Amino acid sequence: MSVKNDASATYLGRDNPEPRFIGYYPPWLDQLAEDATVEGSMIDGAVQGRERVRAVVLAIRSLYGDSQEWNFAGPYGDANGWLEDYVARVGGEPIACVVLVKRNDRGQAQHVLASYRPRSSVIHFARRLREHFAGTSLAEYFGADEP
Repeated sequence: MSVKNDASATYLGRDNPEPRFIGYYPPWLDQLAEDATVEGSMIDGAVQGRERVRAVVLAIRSLYGDSQEWNFAGPYGDANGWLEDYVARVGGEPIACVVLVKRNDRGQAQHVLASYRPRSSVIHFARRLREHFAGTSLAEYFGADEP
């Protein structure tokens, strides 16, 4: 699968990663609500439950390896919002993501929404996640088995 090479596409990254985000770890990931949800452009439906959401996010991060480059991470909107913007590679394919996190009144991450691009990389990434979660109830969120 190849991605159209368009120099203006933000998912292709840049030459110099933002130094203030080197080693960044999402602070909300260790503060998930018991009934937290994650949904996004590569997930069919919404995964619910602290441990299941954590498993999905950690699997996603593991597939990036060391290729994740952060453009921004920080508060947005009211005091309960958090925004992340980054690019990465999965199996050699470029991918970019914007993550919106909404915290509940207790400061716990309640809803996580992840928007990925480009479409071809989203499909590739979903397949990789389905393989990662094969044999578990989480696999079904990443598409039907292929023949």
